[in-house]
Amino acid sequence: MYDREKLKADFRETIDTIVFVIVAVIIIRFFIAELRWIPSGSMKPTLVEGDRIVVEKITKFPNVLKNYTFENEPKRGDVMIFYPPFVKLKTTPLDIFSRLTGFFCKDIAYIKRVIGLPGEKFEIKHFPDGRSYVYINDKRLDEEYIMSEYDYHKCKENMYCGPFVIPENQYFMMGDNRGNSQDSRFWGTLPKERFIGRAVFTFWPLRHVGPLN
Repeated sequence: MYDREKLKADFRETIDTIVFVIVAVIIIRFFIAELRWIPSGSMKPTLVEGDRIVVEKITKFPNVLKNYTFENEPKRGDVMIFYPPFVKLKTTPLDIFSRLTGFFCKDIAYIKRVIGLPGEKFEIKHFPDGRSYVYINDKRLDEEYIMSEYDYHKCKENMYCGPFVIPENQYFMMGDNRGNSQDSRFWGTLPKERFIGRAVFTFWPLRHVGPLN
């Protein structure tokens, strides 16, 4: 015959443990870091399909030691995780819980590199020899990280190739694999509040382990 009081105590302890784990996961994912995997080849050669990465969240939040100003705004070259502007984020309690914990989350997130900053003049130029380059404030951007300057989506009238000035609090995002990336060229600039975090480290597979540049 079992002890009913002991059973109740064990049940309460189990519930307390589950609640603690959920709260801990939310705090870690929301304020510190989370793990992500790469589903496509849009960031080759920097990241390939199946890579597992660490996404830090700390620099997304105000630094209380510096008058609550943001410590480290996204910089050119940062590899960022974000919700693209065409994705509508649902606000039901279940959807919010899923985003906070990562459990059963179906929201689409992208990973791209910050190329254009707020207030900068942006333009993509195609040349007769087949090469393409990004120009920032009329100066060619040196991009050693891209797959190839010969492999680019050709700009069309319905694409965002410039020249134009990037609006305040908006960023121009591009994949390193310029011929195979659905990025700001197709859906426009990204509002700052859409950023999730900054990709900083590849931890799997072992042959790819190391910091992201």
